[in-house]
Amino acid sequence: MALLTEEDVRRMSDNGVRGPVVVNRGEVLTPGARDWLRAHKVEVVYPQGESPEHAPGAPAPAKYQTLFGAALNNKPEHMTHLRGNILVFKDHPRIAFRGWIDALEAELLLAQQAAAEEGLTALEDELGEALAFTRRFIRCDVLDEPVGPIHLCGYTAEQLREVSHYPDKHLGQPHFLPSCTDAHALLAVNRARTVARQTELAAYAAFRDADGGVTRDDIIQGLNRLSSLLWILMCKCKGGHYAHA
Repeated sequence: MALLTEEDVRRMSDNGVRGPVVVNRGEVLTPGARDWLRAHKVEVVYPQGESPEHAPGAPAPAKYQTLFGAALNNKPEHMTHLRGNILVFKDHPRIAFRGWIDALEAELLLAQQAAAEEGLTALEDELGEALAFTRRFIRCDVLDEPVGPIHLCGYTAEQLREVSHYPDKHLGQPHFLPSCTDAHALLAVNRARTVARQTELAAYAAFRDADGGVTRDDIIQGLNRLSSLLWILMCKCKGGHYAHA
């Protein structure tokens, strides 16, 4: 049996303008090819009215597809889901990006814990808001949903940029270098901030095209503003803006 991939049917249908796509005996459409044909309403002609599901001797449709056209019934250990039944290697940039999101969530949880232990209830709540925002990114990636307008801890995207650049003007606290003498909660937020920066770089690697442009600038901007928020929270810690419970 020969597999006809999405790339094959695109070529055969002349981009869906002329069609139809003829599936000869012994040929089977991959799930991706069938999805593309349905989406573009391209007519498919089978020998003697057969369909790929019922043609004599046709194999059952494969459970998984890969980006390089392979159809698999079992998921290899070195591969994982990109979306739906699409498998990629585990070092794919999109999977690496999701791993950094996971690491960022872990750091935010530890920072929340540190804030709670120091009785900084307001900081704990703000970090909870940052955590909820972070957890949206996986959904935005997998389901191709927009991040939407950014509003974190009372700040818009523009305000986050402004206040993080000029904390002395807005918070009465100049830029500073963290020290080992700073409170544990402040240092925990700083660590989360550095992971947010690494996650932003991972997002750029995951969503850039061959020319250096990006397909998900909303995700990249969202992570940039998140790191700005974390710097603002550090400045508020340093400047004594949080009351101890």
